[in-house]
Amino acid sequence: MEINKQIEKAKQGDQVAFTFLLDYYWNEVYGFMLKRTENETTAEDITIETFSKAFDKIATYNSEFQFNTWLIAIAKNVHIDLLRKKKSSLFVEITDEQDQQAYNIADTTPSAEDELITEQNLSRLLQFIKELKPHYQEVIQLRYFQEMSYQEIANKIDEPLSNVKIKLLRAKKLLAEIIQNKR
Repeated sequence: MEINKQIEKAKQGDQVAFTFLLDYYWNEVYGFMLKRTENETTAEDITIETFSKAFDKIATYNSEFQFNTWLIAIAKNVHIDLLRKKKSSLFVEITDEQDQQAYNIADTTPSAEDELITEQNLSRLLQFIKELKPHYQEVIQLRYFQEMSYQEIANKIDEPLSNVKIKLLRAKKLLAEIIQNKR
């Protein structure tokens, strides 16, 4: 099956396969989170974080489970972590083995990239952002400083939505690498 082939390629680090999986499953994960959060920006952020975590941990994906179920379980846990940050006293019950497996991946509250990026003061962060290629600078600037939605960014830079999602994922990773190397 095509999906399984793409998952296997993604496990080997194939960027095209990652892009394929992101495009293929984006609407399902985003739609699920939009119903849960009733907030487009939050749903987009959770969805991008879900794919980021899933791609970082794709080697741990167990093909006994459906890939979309695995992604949704990660998304639920990213959402739970977000709620936990807002209300530190949220009780979470993990029901089945797959949710537990996904939770083990997703419960690393903010990703390493997010933590590195947030702990920088603004002037240093802006210096680091300037080291990114211009197209990455632009999407970071539009998303985090102008707080545009993914769709608004796609319209502004006249690129498909899938390109914007991939650029933001890569830009965050590259920015984290720059910060890490400057330490």
